[in-house]
Amino acid sequence: MSHLPADARARITLSQLHSWHRAGRRLVMTTAYDAVTARLAEAAGVDVILVGDSVGNVCLGFENTLPVSMAMMNHHLEAVARTRPTAMLVADMPYLSFHLSVEDTLRNAGGFLQRGAQAVKLEGGAKRLPMIHALIDAEIPVMGHLGLTPQSVNPMGGYKVQGKHKGDALRLLEDAHKLQEAGCFSLVLEGIPADLAAKVTETLEIPTIGIGAGPTARARCWSSTMSWACCPEAPQNLFGAMPKDLKTYGWPWPPGPRMCGREGSRMSGNPIPFQKPSVRL
Repeated sequence: MSHLPADARARITLSQLHSWHRAGRRLVMTTAYDAVTARLAEAAGVDVILVGDSVGNVCLGFENTLPVSMAMMNHHLEAVARTRPTAMLVADMPYLSFHLSVEDTLRNAGGFLQRGAQAVKLEGGAKRLPMIHALIDAEIPVMGHLGLTPQSVNPMGGYKVQGKHKGDALRLLEDAHKLQEAGCFSLVLEGIPADLAAKVTETLEIPTIGIGAGPTARARCWSSTMSWACCPEAPQNLFGAMPKDLKTYGWPWPPGPRMCGREGSRMSGNPIPFQKPSVRL
């Protein structure tokens, strides 16, 4: 007998996402860190909900994502999963959760799936291939993440656009293809020039998800909480400094469909309506 309630709704699956991608439909992904933001995302009809380690910056007051632990991520994932969203639920692997060993990686990612996630996201290119191969072999779907990877904030010297130079751009393109070959079902491109994001998108078969990477990615992701807390009308700008590529919405929190721009973004061949200019090569 299933443990799911009788009224449980059918969830969006990997095969559905790939079918929509092949049909040219743009996908919408947003972050959610608790039951409130998860229900707003569900009401808006987003395709993918990411429980991101950005919870550290957005909700927990950290300067970056490095202090975020598995215990913190499990806490926020469980809160989102309790709402039983229709959207595909992806959980972010935090710093040190996939760096030490394959065994640790599988244990941590498997715990996410046991708590309701359908897939995990992890940052990094070719050097993460052993972990990605192990996750795929363990039937754990993986979303990749290249470009401005926040867990690399210290070696990057801050949150800076990546791939601006030819050699760096070629390495990122090569990494993107290696992640696809390893079995990643999608790829986040964050903080890279629009021309580079376009090249990656047109040469990959899997959907790309843009965060400050120009209008060509097949999906768009943004932080719902940050878009609300950083709006100019919010008291004292609740989040702090305004991120350069952040689209904000009115105060107080607007209705979900307005926040997501969902219908416009799904219109094949049209740019995603909340796209802002990105750095070009």
